[in-house]
Amino acid sequence: MAGPQINDARLSLEIRTKSVEQTLIPLVTQITTLVNHKERPRVTEKTTQALVRVGQAVCLAVERFVSVGQTIATENPEISADMCQACAEARNAGTSIQHLTSVDVTSHRNSQQFAEKTAMVRAARQLLSAVTKVLLLADKVIVKQLLISKNKVSNTLNELYSVNTFTDFVNCFSQFGNEMVELAHLTGDRQNDLKSDKHRAQMGAARAVLEKSTMMLLPSCKVCLRHPDCETAKQNREGVFKLMRGALGMIHHIVMDEGGGQANGNVSPVLNGDSGIGLDNSCSACKAFKEFEDQVEMIRMTGVTPSCKEKLTGALESLIETTQDFTDSAYTSHQHRESILMTGDRLKSEMSVLLRTCKNRRNSNNPSPEMETAILRTLTAAKSLNKQLQDTAMDQASELFKANEDHEILKRLRAAGASGDQQRVTEMTVKFEEHMQQLEEVCKLFRHIATNEQLVIAAEHNEFVLKSLGPLTLMSAQTLSQYPSSKIAQENLDMFADSWGTQINDLSIMVKEINDVCQGRGDKPVYLSLPRPGKHGTSSRGLRPVKLDAEEQAKIAKLGLEMKLITSEMDAETDKWEEPDNDIVKRAKNMSSMAFSMYLFTRGEGPLKTTQDLFIQAEYFSEEGSKLYKTVRDFSDKVPLCIHREELMTNLERIPACCQQLHSTLRTQTSGKTATFTKVDNAIQETKNLMNIIAKVVTTSFVCATKYNIDYRRSPGSSRRWRGPGEARSTASSDNESMYSSSMSDGLNKSSSSNKQFSASNTSLDRQPSGPNSEPLSH
Repeated sequence: MAGPQINDARLSLEIRTKSVEQTLIPLVTQITTLVNHKERPRVTEKTTQALVRVGQAVCLAVERFVSVGQTIATENPEISADMCQACAEARNAGTSIQHLTSVDVTSHRNSQQFAEKTAMVRAARQLLSAVTKVLLLADKVIVKQLLISKNKVSNTLNELYSVNTFTDFVNCFSQFGNEMVELAHLTGDRQNDLKSDKHRAQMGAARAVLEKSTMMLLPSCKVCLRHPDCETAKQNREGVFKLMRGALGMIHHIVMDEGGGQANGNVSPVLNGDSGIGLDNSCSACKAFKEFEDQVEMIRMTGVTPSCKEKLTGALESLIETTQDFTDSAYTSHQHRESILMTGDRLKSEMSVLLRTCKNRRNSNNPSPEMETAILRTLTAAKSLNKQLQDTAMDQASELFKANEDHEILKRLRAAGASGDQQRVTEMTVKFEEHMQQLEEVCKLFRHIATNEQLVIAAEHNEFVLKSLGPLTLMSAQTLSQYPSSKIAQENLDMFADSWGTQINDLSIMVKEINDVCQGRGDKPVYLSLPRPGKHGTSSRGLRPVKLDAEEQAKIAKLGLEMKLITSEMDAETDKWEEPDNDIVKRAKNMSSMAFSMYLFTRGEGPLKTTQDLFIQAEYFSEEGSKLYKTVRDFSDKVPLCIHREELMTNLERIPACCQQLHSTLRTQTSGKTATFTKVDNAIQETKNLMNIIAKVVTTSFVCATKYNIDYRRSPGSSRRWRGPGEARSTASSDNESMYSSSMSDGLNKSSSSNKQFSASNTSLDRQPSGPNSEPLSH
């Protein structure tokens, strides 16, 4: 793909990323010092010599900076000319600054002061401009890399859409998984680097859609391949592909900053569409209240001019219009509806009094007591109406979650599908759709009362996902009702039902976050739940989670996503075996289940609640790997000498070393947050590496068994079962390990520094301070 155009108006000095901004701060500080020096009438010889050294240091730093820029220009021909020009400007400016600071050694006459100051300011502006251009051009390279990665995922997704055989699908899905991991890394960096809260929230929402859709992609495609004539299965798969394409398109728009209004930061309606995570241009109630209050406050200074009166009247009309979503809702109680209408009428009445009072105003400089009283009464009425809307939205959500219908509806839907009762599935579909409409209504009302753009996007994102995921869940149930004995169709319904439950959980957390902000109890949105705090084996004291910084979040979340994709590949490989009741498949699936539970831990979900649970699960994973090694070793004795046997033995002999490495990692004693995080990181990394080898071994074993017609059925008397952390024996661990409760956001919030090459230190963004006494860990 061709890189983005460089010579456009948007290569102005507008800085949209934190890394560029942070890289410029030290330079701005130094230059400010030099410019301020020129305003001093007298300086000592010692100060003058110090300034000379500063000028020399700036010049040397610019030279190092320019050399990196020229290297980037060589590696990226499309920006070479612009980069070289910007580097030359930076070098000239640096040389000028060095010369101007050197002049002070021999020149002390005041007649030169003004000219030197003017020259210094000019050189400083030139240097800042040139350095910023270099950084923005380097950022264009990062954008190009991200878009190339996005296009790879998009192209492979199209290939997945067109495959007709299971083998082709498995191969293509494996490639897709690797490309998705790369894209997750790059988009995570970009999300954390964006200055705009709105764009960061949009990127996070797009990445969350991609991650959830990837989990649903495998079973939905498997059902289509197994039942190619099933129309509902096709529609189910189509919906997943549509979700992913919409999210990829949204990522493209955010990265290229297309459709964004430069004046007010709003996103063009073109971004809404299928992605569902662009800001809705329709006015929210919170925004309408703010605009109305601003216009009322303006009257204190200007009085009621014709223009002011027109704006104030228009603001009130917009405000009242937003309340109609509350009064028109079928789920709003009669009491709340009447209260909203009554408070709205009171607001109109107070504004009429205000306009009459201001019309009689004589002194244009100071508001009269009557006018001040009218302003306060109008603002009080507006606040009362706003509070009434918040109470209405919260009561709707409370009633919805109190009823807790989701669990029961999904339970009956699953049962009806598994029994093949299509009529019962149809009946449950009607109830599910009614419940889905109520959930969407809650999202709409909470979008109105959300107080910042991140929360607005969270509400829109939840509404979009529920609206998209609901019909897909129903289609998966209808498919199962047509093929009640199909194991793959059952797995597909289970996946969509679990995803629906997870989304309901995300919605409840969003509702709490928005309500907390409205009540003044918080101001920062968190979109995913935290793991419940664990208890140490020797203590009954509950523990609070501790903040993970951005880089720690990135590491754990990245490994978790990679492991999730490997487990999906493993499941696809084991499903190819015609007779799954054999030692190899059973143990491989067992390990896949354990790895998946560890992946859920990185998201703050699943059965593993503390690091102690994670370590115990990893220990059983290692033991199961050793057992699989022995099973496949016996199987390999039946394989004749061939290239496939050589490949099998090569991968097989790596298993004991990996198991031993994982076992050694788990035996490591730790104390403190940093050491415990390192142990968690290493355990997940070693588990991922072992899982990757197991997937290759299972694939090669299947090839050998099929090609040479080898009997791979389960040996008599062998049995095994998955062991969870609750069944595990206690292992030695420090108190701090159990206190470490990790949770990831819906995406990979990695510390980004797209211009790391220019910075002497790593630009760590959104890092939470953690002192020696901050024990609990969380996102």
